[in-house]
Amino acid sequence: MKTPAALLKIHGIDTELLFWLNRHSRIRAIGFISRQISRLGDGPLYAAVGLAVWLWGGLAGAAFFYAGLAAYALELPLYWVLKNSIRRDRPKKGVRDLNALITPSDKFSFPSGHTAAAFVFATLVAACFPTFAPAVYILAVCIGLSRIMLGVHYPSDIAAGAALGVLCGETALLIMS
Repeated sequence: MKTPAALLKIHGIDTELLFWLNRHSRIRAIGFISRQISRLGDGPLYAAVGLAVWLWGGLAGAAFFYAGLAAYALELPLYWVLKNSIRRDRPKKGVRDLNALITPSDKFSFPSGHTAAAFVFATLVAACFPTFAPAVYILAVCIGLSRIMLGVHYPSDIAAGAALGVLCGETALLIMS
């Protein structure tokens, strides 16, 4: 089956953006910073913040915690089904001369789980503690960009992860209200 021209064009733009961002990770300090930012999206930080806010955040903290449980209960299985159904190879496998700075934990790249989790977190913080919304959304964007700079995701993986995270966060907030 022939790939539609529109998808080839999107993949071409995706690959160009990947190379442009990844090229900057060859600067030692940027590569180091990208690794550290990416690690923030590994998951333990969300659990620690969630527990702390639940314990000391009053009613808003409890709402945040329970909405987080619901949101991640939606996001994780959806992420897993999408990733293992779509089965998009990581950039390193499909793109020659790419500088991948880390080894990802699985084979497939679409959508970005780090980005999805970061945007779930940002969506919930923005709803429960609006003062922190700009900071957490900037952090979520930085986590997504770090995954491109590390060479483990295409930009469209990040966009899909962000959409999945916001969707799951907003759905959980609706369910919990």
